[in-house]
Formats: sequence, C-alpha cells, structure tokens
Amino acid sequence: MSTTFVDRTDMQHRLFAELSRMFGQEVPLYDKSLLVNRACNRAVCDLLAVVHPGFSITDELIEKTSGERHGAIRIGRPDEYRWIGRFFACFAMEPHNFYDMANVGAKSQPIIATAFRSTINPEHRVFTSLLLTDYFDDATKQRIEALLATRQVFSDAAKALIEKAEAQGGLDRHDADSLIRAGADHIFKWTGQARDHDLYKHLCDAGFKIAADIACFRSHHLNHLTPNTFCMDLYTAAMRFCMGESDEAMLRNRAMVSLTRLAARSDAHAMRLLFRHLTPDAIAAFGRADATPADIARLVNAFAERLKQPDLDLSRLPHAGFKDSTEGPSEDTPVLLRQDAYKALTEPVTFTNPDGAALDTVHTARFGEIEQRGYATTPKGRTLYDDCLAEVEKAKAADPGLVTRDFDTYERMYAAAFDRFPKTLPELVAAGLVHARYEPTRAGIDAAGSISTTDLTRLIADGLVRFEGLRYEDFLPVSAAGIFASNLNQYGTRTTAAEKPVYTQADLEEILGRPIVDAASVYRGLEAESLLRTYERLGLLDGLDTEARRTLEADAAALGAHALAAG
Repeated sequence: MSTTFVDRTDMQHRLFAELSRMFGQEVPLYDKSLLVNRACNRAVCDLLAVVHPGFSITDELIEKTSGERHGAIRIGRPDEYRWIGRFFACFAMEPHNFYDMANVGAKSQPIIATAFRSTINPEHRVFTSLLLTDYFDDATKQRIEALLATRQVFSDAAKALIEKAEAQGGLDRHDADSLIRAGADHIFKWTGQARDHDLYKHLCDAGFKIAADIACFRSHHLNHLTPNTFCMDLYTAAMRFCMGESDEAMLRNRAMVSLTRLAARSDAHAMRLLFRHLTPDAIAAFGRADATPADIARLVNAFAERLKQPDLDLSRLPHAGFKDSTEGPSEDTPVLLRQDAYKALTEPVTFTNPDGAALDTVHTARFGEIEQRGYATTPKGRTLYDDCLAEVEKAKAADPGLVTRDFDTYERMYAAAFDRFPKTLPELVAAGLVHARYEPTRAGIDAAGSISTTDLTRLIADGLVRFEGLRYEDFLPVSAAGIFASNLNQYGTRTTAAEKPVYTQADLEEILGRPIVDAASVYRGLEAESLLRTYERLGLLDGLDTEARRTLEADAAALGAHALAAG
C-alpha cells in the first residue's frame, strides 16, 4: 500500500501556528502585541475600504493575510546547525543568503547566519545564526565549546524522523505531527534552564550577550517570532500608547498622520503588495475615492477607543519599553524591509553551575519584533539603498539624541536621506530599482501577432503588458544588527581572538551540507520567467534580441534549478 505524504508547505503552516501558540504561552506580551497589530491592520483595511470602494475584508482573512511569521534562532554547534537545516528542509524551507554578522562595522556580533524559507511564495522564514567560537580568545573558546558539547537539542526520535523524511521523500500525517511537536515542545522551546553562570557573566560583562544567550542555555530557543504589519508607523504609535509610553493625544496625532499618508499613497500596486489573495483584475475593479479628514478622524477615533480597552493595556505586563526608531528605509520609500520591536524582556532563569549548585537569576534576550515588507530591489536599487542608509547613519551619529528630543525633525531628516528614491512602483520599475513580475493584459493577448515592438516600456505604456512588484522576502544585516544593539543595549563587539576569524558562504555551506540559495537570483528568475511567458503569449519571443533572450532564459533556468532542488 502506497504512503500518502503530507504536503510540506502545509506542514510549514502548521509548524508556525504551533510555534506562535508556544511563543504566546512563553511571552504574554507577544500575544498582546498580536492583538495590537490586529487592531492596526483592521484600521488600515477600514481606511482602504474608503479609498478603494468595493474593497472589503473579513477579520478572518485579515488574520490569515497577516498571519505569516519570521523567527530567529541562535545555534551553538556546527552539527546542531546541520540538523536544523535538515529539519527545515522537511518543511520546504531552504537556506537563502549568507549573512556575515561579524563584519557589519560597529554593530558586529560573533555570528554568521542564513535564512530558511521557501523559494517560491514564502510566507514564513527563520533567521538562523551560528556562534563563531573562534571569535574569542583560546581560553574562552575552549570553555564555550566544552559547555556546548554536553547538550543534546535534537532528540534521537527527532533525528530519526528527519532521516525518514529524507529517505522516503516526505512524512505521513502521524510522523509529520510528531516532527512538529518535536519543534514546538523541544527544539524551539524556552526552558529557562542555563548552565555555568560564571561563563555567562564573563561573556555578558565583556559585551558578548548574544554569545551568552547561545552558549549557556541547555537548548537553543526562539529569540523572537515576528508578525507583519500593514502600517509600521501606526503599529509603533499603538504599541507605545498601549505600553504606557505615550498619551492619547500623541497616539491620535500619529495615527492621523499615518493614515493620511497611507490614504494618499494607496494605489493598485500598494493593494497588491498587501493583499496577495486579490487578483490584479479584482483590484482594478475597485473604485477610487478620497478619504476626507473627517473620514480619517472617524477611523482614528474608533482605533483609539479599541486600544483603550482593558485587554490591550500592555502597561500591566512586564516590559522594557519600545525601540526609539524603526530600522530600514524611510516610511515613504516602499522597498526592502522596515523593522521595529519592543525591547528585550528580562526573564527568570535557573543556572546549574559545574559544582551542581543552582542559582536563580534573570536573563535579557528575547524581544518582540514587527516588520513591514516592501519591494525587492535590483543590484542598482540595493546600492542606492545602502548609500541612503549611510547618509542616515552619518546624520544620526552627528546628533544621536535627536530621535528622542524631536521625533518630527528626526523623521524629516530620515526621509530627506531617501529623497533619491522614487516613491511609487511604476517609477521604481522604470528606474530599474526594483524587480517586478509581468503579464500580458487582455488587450495584449487580443493584439498578439500584430504587435510591432518588443520594448517593454512601450508595451506597458500602450496597455499591452502590466506588472506587479516582487515583495522582498529576506533580511537586512545592518537592520538586524540595529535591532540587536537596541534590544540588548550593546552596540557591537570586537573579537578577542589573536586573529579575527573570516568566514565565507562556502564555510557555512560545508557545515550545512547543502548549497545556500542566492536570493537575488530568485528575484531575477521570477522576473525573467514572467517576461519570457509574457513575450511568448504576445507572439514576441522570437523577436527578442538574442543576448537579451539568452540572459532571460539563463535566469529562469536558475530559478527552476532552485525550485527543483527544494523538491
């Protein structure tokens, strides 16, 4: 009798649902932050229903649309890292990009990383770090490695399930359930149990708080589990209010500003970026109307009243406050990724020392991140982003207290640094700054065989081809380092080794036992695949320049190879 395997993407959704349930039990503030985000996303949708008459969405669909998660986990040993890679492969998640966090300037940390996600249509992703023990002097390195050598994070049963999935190409329902339980009940679970407080204190005092978090606990654990928000600035204002850090007048002011900006900028492309369940035709069928100040004031009032309800009084929960500023591009520049967070919580921990004595103390590491995703940049766009961010960092260094002293001026400074970026998708695409997916329109299909040009700009202008932006699905190392720094109150570390270690992508691939996907090639491949299909349907494929066609076919083939390797 043949075995029916569970779809690996369905397994992935179930895994992250369980991890979210687990993390909510461990960190009540996380569960409450999800409620705040739900209120924010509902307010955004209510505004969009005014701006785009005909649009409506249920609470259940909002929950599904904003239900994707990205997490972060820190691994201590290379063999554990290989096992975590094999674990994620069971859930259709492959390593994407190499991140050298030991070389991000003043914010450097003793880790390298990759992000596990699905290659096509990803919804969940996990930034997975590996501790660099040779970042430390020999004596500290030996102490860390000796302690890590004595733990077992992956049980024999979990390893057997992973090997079984690899051998037979999948898992049946019972085995899939067992592997998901292994993840939620052990592999990713916080235990509050640590060892060797002397080593822990030594690392923390030397500024290596991340290393202490990795080395001294009996198991690795989720560092954070991040939802996505439809409007970052609305969410940050809401969290500061609910946590008791701002008053109602400030909340209402920031909400009015955020929703007014959103109403002015929302177009069909912005709707497609937020709501992937809506087809371009469905979005095109919506009307377009102006949201009046009275409309927005009404929505702000309902939003404020919701946040004042007792279930969203986050000030009653232990917390360390919210970050002062958002990481990533300016709020009017819809590229890459914006991130923010409530600061790391101080949680009780019991240490067992080498002599067997127990010590009850506390540990600060896990924080509550939030994200808002924009469009995936081309190499040209990424270079421009890095230049703009460098300008921001220079201005921040010149006046580090500006963000808390005068946020409005800080926000204007930040936006000015990104003035070189266009602010709409058509402008971004025309400038070659972001990737897009193309398809022929009905008019284009009807005209197939009689079209005289292969010029993409002309085809779009003539209404024969349309496009949507590709969403960015990966991470920003400098932003991640900024999140680490703000949450741990520790702005980078320098190696204590005699010679700073140098790690490459090939080193991490050897540890993983599998290649790391270049995410940039995925975006190129998705764009190329759509262009080839579009030209073919318009009867223009044979009219393409030979070199241009060869490049598109090579990029599409690379995407196909990634998808095939992922199974």
